[in-house]
Amino acid sequence: MRHSKQDFLDYAKVYNKNFRSYMLQVYNYMTVAFILTGGVSLLTLFSETAMSLLYIIHNGQIIGLSNFGLLISFAPIVVVLVFGFRLARISINTAQILYWTYAILFGLSISSIFLAYLGESIAGIFFIAAFIFASMSFYGVITKRDLTSIGSFLIMGLIGLSAVSMANLFLGGLGASFAISVISVLVFTGLTAFDSQRLKDVFNLYIAGNNKMLKKVGIIGALTLYMDFINIFIHLLQLLGTRRDK
Repeated sequence: MRHSKQDFLDYAKVYNKNFRSYMLQVYNYMTVAFILTGGVSLLTLFSETAMSLLYIIHNGQIIGLSNFGLLISFAPIVVVLVFGFRLARISINTAQILYWTYAILFGLSISSIFLAYLGESIAGIFFIAAFIFASMSFYGVITKRDLTSIGSFLIMGLIGLSAVSMANLFLGGLGASFAISVISVLVFTGLTAFDSQRLKDVFNLYIAGNNKMLKKVGIIGALTLYMDFINIFIHLLQLLGTRRDK
């Protein structure tokens, strides 16, 4: 059966409309998650009970995480693992609950940055991170270049960074911390483009079939991009942010 040029134009129009809706849904999930994370962080900051549960505080200064704080810090990892291993079996509602739970847990775990850095510095770094993220996400969506090989290299780099970060956590070393932050910004900047392109590939895979799976993958895609952005922001803040104790 032959198709006319108009048929292809009509298909392209519908495809582009559906793809825009799909990506808009992903970015909307991200935006709400950022608002939720920021709101939870600020509420935690102004709650003496929450701060005392999360941190060890001496003479008004945070000197470490409490046992509950450590649990909250590692809890988001559990959420990601559940997403990864149970995605095909969980419902859309469960996927949404897990997603919002992650945003809340992360908000609790980063509440101390408002005590460590000046508010205007946090805001400035946030907008820099947002510009980097938006630019790379846009590139990942529109580029014709296959980023698979680059993505594989970046994932290996991420594994290496995780190992070095764990070692530095126990061994210390200011130089190592600085290098980790620089490399992390570069790695997650590249991963933003790679993960954005993967979202497009997933859309192409499911567009004519499993709409429920497409919605769930869209949610985990939003989570992936959320983590890319948060890591760019946190590590830029460590590099460029103005600390209150200076």
